[in-house]
Formats: sequence, C-alpha cells, structure tokens
Amino acid sequence: MRTRTPRSGSWRRHGLPCGIKSASIHYYFATKGELGAALASRYTAHYAEYFDGLLAQGLDPETCMARYTDVFADTLRNDNRMCLAGILSAERNELPDDVRTEVVKWGEMNERWLARVLAMPKSGKPEEIRRRARAIFAAVSGAQLIAHSRGDVTVYEEIIATYRANGLIP
Repeated sequence: MRTRTPRSGSWRRHGLPCGIKSASIHYYFATKGELGAALASRYTAHYAEYFDGLLAQGLDPETCMARYTDVFADTLRNDNRMCLAGILSAERNELPDDVRTEVVKWGEMNERWLARVLAMPKSGKPEEIRRRARAIFAAVSGAQLIAHSRGDVTVYEEIIATYRANGLIP
C-alpha cells in the first residue's frame, strides 16, 4: 500500500519515506551505526569538496569565510534545519563508535579548512591559527544552534555579523 505524506508529498512504502525497503538498506548496512557513519562520512566529503573548491577558485579569505558561514545559514533557511554533524554531536554519548568517529572527522575537516583560510593573508604561528580555526568553527556552530532554537535565521546572521565586526571572523 502506498500513501502520500502530507509534508513532503513523497510516496511511502513499508514505512520508509523514499520507497526503499528496509531489507535493501540492511543488505548494505548491517547496523544503524554503519548507516549513520556512512551518511556522516558522505556529508563530510561533500562539504570538504565544496570548501576546497572555494580555495581552488583563488577566492580571498573574506569571501571564503562568507561562503563558509553561508553554508550554515542556508541550512537554517531550509526549514530551520541544523547541520547533520551538529545534531549528531549533541547526541554524542548515545551514538555508536563509528558514528562518533565520523562526527569528529567533520569537525576536524572544518578546522583544517578554516586554518588554511586563516593562514592565507599572513603567516602566524601554526598553533595560534589552529586554535583560532577551532574557535571560529565553535562560534559558527553555536550561532546556528541558537538561531535554530529560536526558529529565526536572522539571529544567526546578526551573530555572524557581530563576530565579523569584532574580528573573530575575517
């Protein structure tokens, strides 16, 4: 039996929103943890490719950072959603080890990319650049969480503008 879901308009079959049978999923992923880890890994790879593409275009640090923060804003604009890894991070203690590993990889990828951008305009001590990159990642993720909790992307935009005005984000 097929039914249409009122929210998305997509067809449902056997309880899965995309019409795929759960047996098909279990053929490839023996556990929910394996599926979650694969999704998180693909998510990280997708954004790593996008962020690396910004650097490959030769964009200046300010434009790179603007595009970076836009990714988080666009997620909020999409029905007030959150970054997948951010949601998973909040549930870290309940996650299988393989999913936790992928969530850490997401954060590490963001921090490495941010450090590369921060190192572009001037040379600084690598440890200082790494710490600043981590602070920016934490600040942007936190801004997204606050805006999500209020259901208002303009809260995120105001926070990011304040970070820029005060020099946290170039």
